[in-house]
Amino acid sequence: MTTTSRTFSPRPRDIERRWYVVDADGAVLGRLASEVAKVLRGKHKPIFAPHVDTGDHVIVVNARGVRLTGGKENEKVYYRHSGYPGGLREIGYARLLAERPALAVEKAVKGMLPKNRLGREMITKLKVYAGADHPHEAQQPSPLALGAVPRWEGLPKPKPPSTKAQPAPKSSTTGKASGPRKKTGPTRGEKAAAPGRARKPSTSAQKKEAAPTRRRKASTARGKDAAPPPRAKSSSPRRKKGAGTTRRSKTEES
Repeated sequence: MTTTSRTFSPRPRDIERRWYVVDADGAVLGRLASEVAKVLRGKHKPIFAPHVDTGDHVIVVNARGVRLTGGKENEKVYYRHSGYPGGLREIGYARLLAERPALAVEKAVKGMLPKNRLGREMITKLKVYAGADHPHEAQQPSPLALGAVPRWEGLPKPKPPSTKAQPAPKSSTTGKASGPRKKTGPTRGEKAAAPGRARKPSTSAQKKEAAPTRRRKASTARGKDAAPPPRAKSSSPRRKKGAGTTRRSKTEES
């Protein structure tokens, strides 16, 4: 009988970022880069997944004490290109470790991370300093020896639910909060019954009283109070259109 189990996929709430300090004084560059890359990817955690960034933050100090073996400092060359024709530059690792040791460590670690968007996100958790001092005391990083595996303390505890004040329940009919309605002012009946308040006439009534009609204006201009007499109708019947002209038939014309 075979049993099936679901594949575990880490969720954002399962990832807890921690900070570690690695002392690179006297360490070999390749071994240092491989150990740091494991912590950045999160391969030291049981919840590791290749498609999720489950790693922690790493601070590398004393980068100027990194060394190369087998005479590689005289053979290995660091190349960079400006993007323009003839812009290729090359620097030997002996000079690079003497002038910019932090860049040598960053380049070695970056070469051991995935070459995609996920790898570019992981390299941002790496901080390299040439000396023994670093400005990350606020994160309370714990020291990590080279080759040691960080201790796993299980998944982070779930956060307790927030106890915020819940809003007042809304009624099903109006959708507004139920409860006694506060009286803000007098009602319409109280306004009408209030003494000493005369109702103002509307603007339409004021316009009708103030503006005389057109006929009244014309009569006052002539000096007549009465309206003009109605127009007399003509006694002759109205001639219909086309009544006088009749169409002759072809027999009459002939």
